[in-house]
Amino acid sequence: MKYIIEHMEQGFTEWVTLEYCQIIRDVGKDNLILTSLPGQIKEDDIPLCLREMGLNWTTKDTTEFLDLNTAKLCLLDPRAEIDLQPADKLKFDYFVFGGILGDHPPRDRTSELKHKLGCETRRLGHLQMTTDTAVRTTKLIVEGTKFEDIKFIDYPEIRYNIHEATEMPFRYVLNDQNEPILPEGMLNLIKKDSEKTLDDFF
Repeated sequence: MKYIIEHMEQGFTEWVTLEYCQIIRDVGKDNLILTSLPGQIKEDDIPLCLREMGLNWTTKDTTEFLDLNTAKLCLLDPRAEIDLQPADKLKFDYFVFGGILGDHPPRDRTSELKHKLGCETRRLGHLQMTTDTAVRTTKLIVEGTKFEDIKFIDYPEIRYNIHEATEMPFRYVLNDQNEPILPEGMLNLIKKDSEKTLDDFF
């Protein structure tokens, strides 16, 4: 199964970089393709950690990268009417994500992709997910786990100490210890961003 992320930002924020690194860990470098990078981008412009992990990327968008007449595509769309099911594994070869699933509030730029691709769409429940969570959830489903059997936590509170905490406005998959699965390094980044925000008031 191949996972395509149509990168809809100009560059790579730390947040996006950590998410993409985690997706490679989850699905393997050969199963992830990042499309629609800016036309002027060079190999050295890709964050080092992604290069070292073997990120597959292209400046072509998904419509140019694949033959839409033959490729069996499914776009993951929060506004789709049908939820993804394990049986969809037999129907699709590629699952496409807009690299903006983590926006809060959602900006519905996935509708741009839907218009361009003209392919079938599926939903992963009704709550917003980060991009890595959406890919993780899709992988679990196509490997046989029904959506309703996946353990989620909605809007978890990330606490640093007794005085400081941040509520994450997304749905996450829980691990075996009933903790939200975050990309490696994300907790430190969230804490750093929180401290930066507090400093801005002084």
